[in-house]
Amino acid sequence: MAEPDKPDATVPRTNFVDGFLRSPLSGIAPWIVMAIMSGPGRFGQAAAAALGLTLIVMWAGSRRGIKVHSLEVFGAVVFAAFVGLGVWGSPALVNWLELWAGEITNGLLALYALATLAIRRPFTIAYARDTVDREHWGSPLFIRVNYILSAVWAGAFLINTAVGTFGDAVLHDGDNFWTGWIVQLAVTLIAVAITEFYPDYARAKFLAATGESAEAPPSFGKLLDWLPGFVIGIDIAGWVSDSFPAPVGIALIVVGVLAGAVMRKLFPEKDLDQPSSAS
Repeated sequence: MAEPDKPDATVPRTNFVDGFLRSPLSGIAPWIVMAIMSGPGRFGQAAAAALGLTLIVMWAGSRRGIKVHSLEVFGAVVFAAFVGLGVWGSPALVNWLELWAGEITNGLLALYALATLAIRRPFTIAYARDTVDREHWGSPLFIRVNYILSAVWAGAFLINTAVGTFGDAVLHDGDNFWTGWIVQLAVTLIAVAITEFYPDYARAKFLAATGESAEAPPSFGKLLDWLPGFVIGIDIAGWVSDSFPAPVGIALIVVGVLAGAVMRKLFPEKDLDQPSSAS
């Protein structure tokens, strides 16, 4: 994610890897891995995978001259502690962690994001500074965009904590297809879409308001272009895991195809594929 101003020529985003490492997603990805992999008999493996990905992100970033961010340090500490608990914790503790690992993970992330907002250092701002000239770091637009994006992620983490808790405490099913996987993934994808969309939108609106440019803001369709594929993906995952009957699967395929057609009608491809001014 980048603040919608001129990118810093000293840190060009030349490929997918560089773009990923300068995005908040690089710090969040290990937490997603932890939440997805954790479950009965998998707590230690999930923690080790999340720790490994965190260390890889930190190492790869340092190799490209990208400083280590506080989210990565926080993740490394938490995942190392989880690995230790998985190895040396009592069976009862490990069983408890296996049940609640997803909620603990999302809850810690929510607390982290809220804490950065409380101390007026929204966590996305560290990543934005990797791609924006220093002269823009104090601009109201830069600061506002990062407050909003950090708040969006904090809200996503809180929602996922609540959804996972409902699955575990109310449904008594930690691997529930909907509460453990689909709803939380949808919430995460919405946060990702907003992260990609809002900086360009805010920049275009700001330039239009000041009369500096007549550049059109990106289409709102960019917020939903993940949805048709996601619905079809739910169908495939549900059939493979026998999470719902065939009629539901057929209905989801129809919904996914129709959603794609509606998206193409309402938001032509030329609108969805506008160049990103923040990248």
